[in-house]
Amino acid sequence: MARDMHRGGRLWACGLAVLLGLAAFSPKEPVRVGFLGGLTERASGFSEDARNGVMLGVEQRNQAGGIEGRRIELIVQDHGDGLARVPAAFQALREARVVAVIGPYSSAVGLEVMPLANAARLLMLSPNVAANALASQDDYMVRIGRTVRQAAQSYAQLLHERGHTRIALARDMGNAVFSTTWSEDFHAAFSALGGAVVAQADFGAEPAVSYEDAVRTMLAAQPDGLLFIGPATDVARLAQQAAKLAAALPMAAVDWAANASLIELGGSAVEGMVFMQTHQRDDDSPRYLAFVSAYEARFGRTPTASAIAAYDATSVLADALARASVRGKADEDPKDAVLQNGPYEGLQQTIRFDRFGDTVRAAYPTVVRNGRFERLPR
Repeated sequence: MARDMHRGGRLWACGLAVLLGLAAFSPKEPVRVGFLGGLTERASGFSEDARNGVMLGVEQRNQAGGIEGRRIELIVQDHGDGLARVPAAFQALREARVVAVIGPYSSAVGLEVMPLANAARLLMLSPNVAANALASQDDYMVRIGRTVRQAAQSYAQLLHERGHTRIALARDMGNAVFSTTWSEDFHAAFSALGGAVVAQADFGAEPAVSYEDAVRTMLAAQPDGLLFIGPATDVARLAQQAAKLAAALPMAAVDWAANASLIELGGSAVEGMVFMQTHQRDDDSPRYLAFVSAYEARFGRTPTASAIAAYDATSVLADALARASVRGKADEDPKDAVLQNGPYEGLQQTIRFDRFGDTVRAAYPTVVRNGRFERLPR
């Protein structure tokens, strides 16, 4: 009997050794990263480009070994149009046990989701949210992009340099949090330079205002330029109406609209439209050109500023988690990891966060020329 017990003990030990050996060689738990965007909303092109940037960043990182040997698993959630589905989309990402979320992509959604993220202590790494109210806050939103105020000031400077003194603007009240603040900050900055906002037309809210009526309201004040605050779909249609009614009048639009959908929908009407964008389209650095080549091969389109910022956000998160792991802090709060392990090399700019998770990105003038976005010399 003693011999049987001894043999049983050896079998148990051998079995344990096999199990431990299998565990040692079993795949590591993936790092789950969430994406939150409006993939079925009116301005879906912006979020689609961002999702593509994140997807490419994740795929390339996994090909390079992931995060310290752990594969990244991307969980995509569409919050739809408006705000009604935002809480459910956020909760779905929580239930998927993501370590952080890349997104959202509008100020309205950012303000809606922020209390949820703070309560859950879940990092939101947003490439694009720009609301002034989300800056300089000790919260769980870390922003890659500029604030509304910084963007509006850069547009005021650009239009002033181009000789404009009387600007009429149209703003999308479907995203009133963004558009209202943007127009107010632009008005203040443009006025300080000696210019004037001579007309303002609102669209995108009830009661509905047609694009033609909005443009006629703008033109009635006899401006020397038009400025559109809205997504690509709306800006394209506003530009078409403006081209019919005042073909020679210069136009500008917020960088929110600067994606492939604008040119596809707007056609010749958007030729000459100017923007201030946070990436250099004439960048010939090997790293940027490699990204552009990979993006075009993967998605069949040229990357926009939204795609680039989303790709940068993915790199920031992966680098932060990897650096924390190397420092022996693999379980560090992702927010702390991002804030304490920088700076980070983006595709075109070095990314440095302050203690609130805010950063500043340089902006460059861009023009639509021959159906393409090109760098505009200043």
